[in-house]
Amino acid sequence: MTLIFGQRRTGARSPAVRALAAGSVGNFVEWYEFGVYGYFATVIAARFFTPDGGNAAEALVRTYASFGLAFFFRPVGAALFGRLGDRIGRRPVLILVIALMTTATTLIGVLPTYATAGALAPWLLTFLRIVQGLSAGGEFGGAVAVMTEFAPPGRRGLYGSWQSFTVALGLLGGAGVAALLATVLSEGQLGAWGWRVPFLLTLPMGLVALWLRLRLDETPAFRREAAARRPPRRAVAGAIALGAGRVMGWAAAGYTFLVVLPGYLQSTLGASFREALVATVLANLGFAATIVPAGALSDRFGRSPVMLTGALGVVVLSLPLLNLLQGSATSTAAKGAAVCAAGAVVGLMAGPGPAMLAELFPTSVRHTGLGLAYALSNAVFSGCAGLVITEAVRRTGNVDIPAYYAAAACAVSATALAVPTARRANGGRLPSTDVEGARVEEGGR
Repeated sequence: MTLIFGQRRTGARSPAVRALAAGSVGNFVEWYEFGVYGYFATVIAARFFTPDGGNAAEALVRTYASFGLAFFFRPVGAALFGRLGDRIGRRPVLILVIALMTTATTLIGVLPTYATAGALAPWLLTFLRIVQGLSAGGEFGGAVAVMTEFAPPGRRGLYGSWQSFTVALGLLGGAGVAALLATVLSEGQLGAWGWRVPFLLTLPMGLVALWLRLRLDETPAFRREAAARRPPRRAVAGAIALGAGRVMGWAAAGYTFLVVLPGYLQSTLGASFREALVATVLANLGFAATIVPAGALSDRFGRSPVMLTGALGVVVLSLPLLNLLQGSATSTAAKGAAVCAAGAVVGLMAGPGPAMLAELFPTSVRHTGLGLAYALSNAVFSGCAGLVITEAVRRTGNVDIPAYYAAAACAVSATALAVPTARRANGGRLPSTDVEGARVEEGGR
């Protein structure tokens, strides 16, 4: 690892590597849980949202509504915890949000179902999802700030890409656990108690992440510039809007292909639970494979060109790839290649994305700004993906809806990525996302 990240000291002694580990493990836990909830959407729907005789399709829509509600609380968490992170430091906030996420996720694993608690069950689940949304909103900004502010000169894209890479690992971990349980347990066992296991596994993982964050140092940039004058609010708001537009495609396509896919394959294309999970694992493998290389490429060629390649790739390829999955004559190998390719194209946006967002904001507002840009985009285009796609397919009967959804969002992102980053005056100058601008800003993180 020390050779990969250009550290001369041992990994155990390097603050940059410690920051990378602390941020990465927390991200893994956060996104492992979000993935598990998506993968078990149909099981959760049956246990929490379907009274006796209820409609399964409507229950799935309500499950995704609960999923989306947590995303809409992420901007609240980004604003709340981001403001704390910009005032008291990145470290204490990262400790707090991982403790909240671990507690809420573990409690989901012991919740009573509808059969036991009646109408109270979905309300309890929704409350815990809100707590998760708040903590996840504070997680992204803090983790990316720590990773990029500790990054060596010229490697901010590479270091920031590990945020996205551990998201992929978390989604893969959730899919792997779900697939294993679906293999070793019967359908009855999975529905009765097996679905609880992935949520309970969050407890030991969260404790490891908490231990790593307790050993984390505060970032040099925050210690140096915490008292710096904040840029004008209009400049920050503009950067938030631009950042949200740039990651819109990443948010929409990522959740369409990496999280919503299992429910779509089961409810729309008639795939089994195991088949859907295998497809999701392949999509996430493709996603993970391109993230870190894309981040490294962005250090050399700039953030926007690499992300633009990914956004345009989704626009062009999403419908043909989805049609391959729909074709009854399509071989299993071709379907596997299709979902893997879909994930890989999303990875081109996810790799440079964290560094791009970090470079939009000065240190004094970075935790809040990049957290809000990411959370707002995800609240609308990730959190609503399952609800919009499932309901639109149900109402229209058009099985191509997922492709249209991802392609439309990526078209908007491509437009935002083509807009040059503004440079503000009066202490509010925002760093450029091109290679030269990133290098200039290294000394003033």
